[in-house]
Amino acid sequence: MTKAMILAAGQGTRIRPLTKGLPKPMIPILGKPVLAYLIEHLARHGVKQIMINVAYHHWKIENYFGDGQRWGVEIGYSYEGKLEHGEILPKPRGSAGGMRHIQDFSGFFDETTLVICGDAIIDLDITAALDEHHAKKAIASVVTLEVPKDQLKNYGVVVADQAGKVLSFQEKPKPEEALSNLASTGIYIFEPAVLDLVPRGREFDIGSELFPLLVEKGLPFFAQSRPFHWIDIGRVSDYWTVLQRVLAGEIADMHMPGKEVRPGVWVGLNTRIDWDSVNITGPVYVGSGSCIEPGVTIEGPCWIGNGCRLRAGSKMTRSVLFDYTRLNAGNVFTDVIASPQYVVDRHGTTTYQGEEGSAFRWGDARA
Repeated sequence: MTKAMILAAGQGTRIRPLTKGLPKPMIPILGKPVLAYLIEHLARHGVKQIMINVAYHHWKIENYFGDGQRWGVEIGYSYEGKLEHGEILPKPRGSAGGMRHIQDFSGFFDETTLVICGDAIIDLDITAALDEHHAKKAIASVVTLEVPKDQLKNYGVVVADQAGKVLSFQEKPKPEEALSNLASTGIYIFEPAVLDLVPRGREFDIGSELFPLLVEKGLPFFAQSRPFHWIDIGRVSDYWTVLQRVLAGEIADMHMPGKEVRPGVWVGLNTRIDWDSVNITGPVYVGSGSCIEPGVTIEGPCWIGNGCRLRAGSKMTRSVLFDYTRLNAGNVFTDVIASPQYVVDRHGTTTYQGEEGSAFRWGDARA
């Protein structure tokens, strides 16, 4: 039986302000956390015992997923933090260090283990990846994807021989210096013996420390290259692009919730929309308890969360409103993600509530 480890202890600093008060794996897509899609995918492939390492705002992950019963899996958590000045503060142990900590505590990783990052959506054929890992008698496997040469500077690059045995790594190389076009996707398969190589009681990273050690020791460590969708949400611009693709229906197994009341327009329960005077072009989702006042224009792809309010004459284009966001009368949102506290444009530029000179007029719909 294969087990799984989901890495979810990081702070998500590169995607702020979306992670202000929210762990990165809890960022919503179609109203559902990224992490939920991963757990559903693991369950589909029969991976039923899942450990998640947590740190920042850990209770938000634990409260949402609980013991995993709702998904037909078992979920356990490993909190990573320490006591400083009388306060318990989150302190991640590194991706490999977190696994070693669990192993020393209970010996949980006694079978082949699939390791995935909690902040990307994948449709990898996990069963086929495990079969290849076992067929090659690998101690470790890294799943890679071929990426265009000009994009290699954004990834850790894996260099392998013809049989797939890993020879070396390059961290975000310049395109002209890249020795391969295989990017590491942060999806790994480990045998229990791998964790014996991880030092106890200190931070230790899989990509930058454990993998070079496996290569140095000449162990059977292989790269797999297989086509699949890998939607990584590294930056705000990535998140905006992903949402536009998802709302446009480009990603399989990700469907609009609610009821389609007009072509390309979905609504949740208890919405109030002045259909006679609004102009809505789909794809658009309007969440439960939201109100769209007269004269509003919405040009999709757009997502409007629960309890939002678009005041009279306002306009929203290719944008996302998190729950309880209000767009003031006559104001315009174009290519932004907005919450009651902030507006961030598709390039990651953030405006906070109360900033002087801001062109945006918005607020909290509960006020």
